Amino acid sequence: MPMNTYLESSDCIDWRHPLVSAKAGELAAGADDPVEIARRCFRFVRDEIRHSWDYRLNPVTCRASEVLAHGTGYCYAKSHLLAALLRANAIPAGFCYQRLIARRLRPSLLPARPERGLAGGLRLVPHRPPWQQARR
Repeated sequence: MPMNTYLESSDCIDWRHPLVSAKAGELAAGADDPVEIARRCFRFVRDEIRHSWDYRLNPVTCRASEVLAHGTGYCYAKSHLLAALLRANAIPAGFCYQRLIARRLRPSLLPARPERGLAGGLRLVPHRPPWQQARR
């Protein structure tokens, strides 16, 4: 698949929406390094956009622009926003959906979200989730 595919705007990854392109520009301001821009975009989505289930928030959002406007989204919606912010900054971004089914597991038995990470090109850049940073 050509790299330009990972720069396109779509119905869900609507990076050409004025809210999304403005936020992407704001996050990139003063940074020349694409890794730094990606880091800023990732941290914004991780830290400023609330997960709908965790905070019991509505509405259910899907498009990147909706997630940004309402400040909330489920995992997939937050991924749409991150991809849109990266693409708006000319950083190719793709993702895939994963379904996790846990039946009768106590929360302590679930993994501490090991799947989280930031895709930078073809490389996965792991990060430490905020709830694990305090345990150092």
